[in-house]
Amino acid sequence: MKNFESIETYLETILMLSKTNNAVRSVDIANKLDYSRPSISVAMKNLREKGLIVMDQNNNIELTQSGKKIAESMYERHMFITSWLVKLGVDQETAVTDACRMEHAMSEQSFSAIKKHIESIMAQS
Repeated sequence: MKNFESIETYLETILMLSKTNNAVRSVDIANKLDYSRPSISVAMKNLREKGLIVMDQNNNIELTQSGKKIAESMYERHMFITSWLVKLGVDQETAVTDACRMEHAMSEQSFSAIKKHIESIMAQS
């Protein structure tokens, strides 16, 4: 489980960086996550071997279709849970931190049920 959580975190980070950077490099990921560059290098090798990312001749990192699917799912969870916690009165910093933990811990079934429930409540307001 822990290994898959780190894969999800790397993929989500690549997705988020790609929204603001022209190119995503290992150093960008290391800086964002505050991890060592050698750790990122090993992780990127593992993601390449799993077919979740590709690297071009300049070592720019891009998500494959399957990597992007995982990253977008984690990003949606992160944004939704953060927003929900803030609406409940949790401060932004705590909401972001807690959302990072929660997004990896719950099943797709539980997340979908929570999302559906919250959206139905919001529609009634």
